[in-house]
Amino acid sequence: MDLVFRDAEVVDGTGGPSYRADVAIDGGRIAAIVKEGAAAGCQRPTARRVVDAEGLALSPGFIDMHAHSDLALLRDPDHSAKAAQGVTLEVLGQDGLSYAPVDDRTLAEVRGAVTGWNGYGDDIDFDWRTVGGYLDRLDGAHGGRGIAVNAAYLVPQGTVRMHAVGWEDRPATEAELNRMRRLVAEGLEQGAVGMSSGLTYTPGMYAPDAELTELCRVVAEYDGYYCPHHRSYGAGALRAYREMITLARDAGCALHLAHATMNFGVNRGRAPELLALLDEALEAGADITLDTYPYTPGCTSLVAVLPSWAGEGGPEAVLARLRDDETAERVRHHLEVVGSDGCHGVPVEWDTIEVSGVSDPALVEFTGRRLDGWPTARRLLIEDRLGTTILQHVGHEENVRAIMRHRVHTGGSDGILQGLKPHPRAYGTFPRYLGRYVRELGVLSLEECVAHLTARPAARLRLPDRGLVREGYVADLVLFDPESVAAGATYSAPRTLPVGIPHVLIDGRFVVEDGRRTDVLAGRSIRRTH
Repeated sequence: MDLVFRDAEVVDGTGGPSYRADVAIDGGRIAAIVKEGAAAGCQRPTARRVVDAEGLALSPGFIDMHAHSDLALLRDPDHSAKAAQGVTLEVLGQDGLSYAPVDDRTLAEVRGAVTGWNGYGDDIDFDWRTVGGYLDRLDGAHGGRGIAVNAAYLVPQGTVRMHAVGWEDRPATEAELNRMRRLVAEGLEQGAVGMSSGLTYTPGMYAPDAELTELCRVVAEYDGYYCPHHRSYGAGALRAYREMITLARDAGCALHLAHATMNFGVNRGRAPELLALLDEALEAGADITLDTYPYTPGCTSLVAVLPSWAGEGGPEAVLARLRDDETAERVRHHLEVVGSDGCHGVPVEWDTIEVSGVSDPALVEFTGRRLDGWPTARRLLIEDRLGTTILQHVGHEENVRAIMRHRVHTGGSDGILQGLKPHPRAYGTFPRYLGRYVRELGVLSLEECVAHLTARPAARLRLPDRGLVREGYVADLVLFDPESVAAGATYSAPRTLPVGIPHVLIDGRFVVEDGRRTDVLAGRSIRRTH
C-alpha cells in the first residue's frame, strides 16, 4: 500500500457511530479498512508510509457547497484558505454570476459586476468563453499542475441572462428564452452540476418565475440541481423560500437553497417557520437540501444593496445614476425609507454595514469601518467603481443553530476572499463547525456534523465515490483532532488559518501534511458525468 493511517477514529460520513480502525490508501483510493478487533486472521495493513493517527479523527474531505473561489483557484496555487480547513471540493459559479458561459461583451460586464467578490481579474488570462473551457482552464492551471482543491461548477443564471437579454428589466422574448435554454444545456453537457441564481442581484433578479421555471426544466433533464440565492432573506424571506420550492416542484428539479438563513430584525427567532415549510415540502416528496455558514453576519458587495431599478443597464449605468444628484436621492429614499429589494425589502440600517474590502487602495482607510450614512456609501460606490465589499451584521444566532440541525443541511462557506478584512467564514467555516458547534456547544454530534459536511453534499452532487470513508472510494480525507480543532480566523484577523487539522489528502496525496500546506496541486474539475 502507499499509506496507512494507523489507529484512527473513523468518522465515516454516514452519521453512524465512529470506530477505531486502520485505513489503507493505494492508487489514490481507500484500499482497506481494518477495524479494531477484526476477526482473527485479518492482518493489519502495511504500507510504504504509516501515519500514527492515535487520538485523531479521520473523515471524508469537506465539501464547500457555496464558494466564491472562481478566480482564486487560478491565481493562488496555495489556496490555504480552503485547503487548510480540510476542504477537498468547492462548488463555484454561485449566486448567478460567474465567468462562463460568456462572449466578449458579457465577460467584461460580469468582471465589473463581481469585482467585489473576485477582483477585476487583471492578473487572469480569460482565455475561455464556455463552461467546458473554464473547467479545462482549472485542470490546466499553474503550468498544467492543476488547482489546490477540487472544483465543481454551476451555470450562473444571471450571466446567462446577461448574455442573452442584457441588463433590461423585462421578461425575455421567446427567442431569448430559447437562447438561455441552449446556454444552460450546453453548460450542463460540458460538466456543470446545476444552475445558480442571485435573485437580489442584477440582472438575474429581473427574471420572472416563469422564465426561471423553464431554465430549471433544462436542469432537471440533466439530473442537475437548482441553487438559488432567492429574492429575500429579510422582509419577504418565507415568501421567497416558498416561491423557490414551488418553482422547483413545477419544473421537476432538485433544489438546493443557498446560504439558507433568516436575517434582519423582522426574522429574529423565525427559523422554525422556515424548517416547518421545508418539512412540509420534503414530506410531499420534494428533493431539497440547503447550506449555511456558522456565523451571523452576511457578506456581499455594497452595490448589491441598491434597488433593482438602479442596476438596469449594467455597471456603467449604475455609476452614472449615482453621479446624478437627483437620481442618487431616489436611490437613498428607496434604501432608507422604502426598503430596497437589493437589501431584502428592509430599510437599510447603515451601522450594520461594515466595509470589509475596497478595490482602490486609496480608499483602504474605510476598511473595517461601519458606514455612517448614504453620503459615505455613495462616495465609496463611485470612487471604488462598485468594487467595495461589506459585512452585514443582520443575522441571529438562534436561527443559525436551528437551521444547522436540520436533516437536509450542508456546509457552505460563501467565502469571499477579496478585501483587506474578508468575512472570517472564508478561512474558518469548517473548523468552526467542528470546534464551536460540536465540541463547545453540542449543537451537533461529531458524527452528525461530519455527515452534513461530507456525505450529504456528495449525494447532492451525485458523486458515486466521494463523501464517505469506504473501501473503493476516492481518498479525499481529513485527519483532525476533535479536542483542539478550531477556526483561527476572527473578524479582526480574518486570514488566520485553523488549528487541529494536521493532514488533508486529495486523491490520496497530502495537500496539508503535519499542519503545513505542501506544494501538491491534486485538485481537478469535478464534472457531471451522467
